[in-house]
Amino acid sequence: MAASERIFGLLDTPVEVTSPSAPVRTPDGSPQRRLGRIEFDRVWFAYDGEHFVLRDVSFVVEPGERVGVVGATGSGKTTLVNLLLRFYDVTRGRILVDGADVRDLDVHELRNRFGLVLQDVHLFSGTIAGNIRLGAPIPDEAVRQAARAVHADGFIEALPGRYEAPVVERGATLSVGQKQLLSFARALAFDPSVLLLDEATSSIDTATEALIQDALRVLMAGRTVLAIAHRLSTIQDVDKILVLHKGELREAGTHQQLLTARGLYHRLYQLQYRTELQP
Repeated sequence: MAASERIFGLLDTPVEVTSPSAPVRTPDGSPQRRLGRIEFDRVWFAYDGEHFVLRDVSFVVEPGERVGVVGATGSGKTTLVNLLLRFYDVTRGRILVDGADVRDLDVHELRNRFGLVLQDVHLFSGTIAGNIRLGAPIPDEAVRQAARAVHADGFIEALPGRYEAPVVERGATLSVGQKQLLSFARALAFDPSVLLLDEATSSIDTATEALIQDALRVLMAGRTVLAIAHRLSTIQDVDKILVLHKGELREAGTHQQLLTARGLYHRLYQLQYRTELQP
């Protein structure tokens, strides 16, 4: 009874983020022409309405640009993704996607623009193919092509039943690397214009990392990419790096520019590599 009470309490919670009655359409109304430009315009946000986790954050990600986001735990990195996907609405300021305020877009149409790859991959009970297409009408050949492109086909073809092999709850019979490759195949199969990576490689062992990095290059090709990372080695070759500190955007530039500036990014770099080099 206690568990049921909590479940029904959750189900009865009113939805705060909804689509507008007359949503703005994309420039030409077709997903094939979405550019993937992202702009944060003086964004402030507080989860509890009082303590701001983002303060006056402004930046632009141009179509096809790869941008990394770094900062200490609690600096507001994941909050950027939560606001971009409208899991929450901004307290002040605005977020624009291809020139339109995210609050003026249909919620489902907005989220369909993005491919989200998280550190903790959630797999559902079912089959390998079912976990890639997630109920969408994606043809079998497109599923297989996506798996091949990110090198997931190597372990899938070795499974009994291959793409129809059963997946137990949370993918308990698969390794961390295999689950991550499946999440890449899932993102590629939906062909998003913007790719959001939230600590997507932080749980990968060294032996699998080269395979993962090659799969990431395939996944990022031709797409706008916003990559959140603790391991600075994973975002050194991006076009621009944003450095967040206590909810504020403190630095922006390439890896080399930020090292030369000898600011926050330089300190993060020194701390990380000093720790990794210690026995």
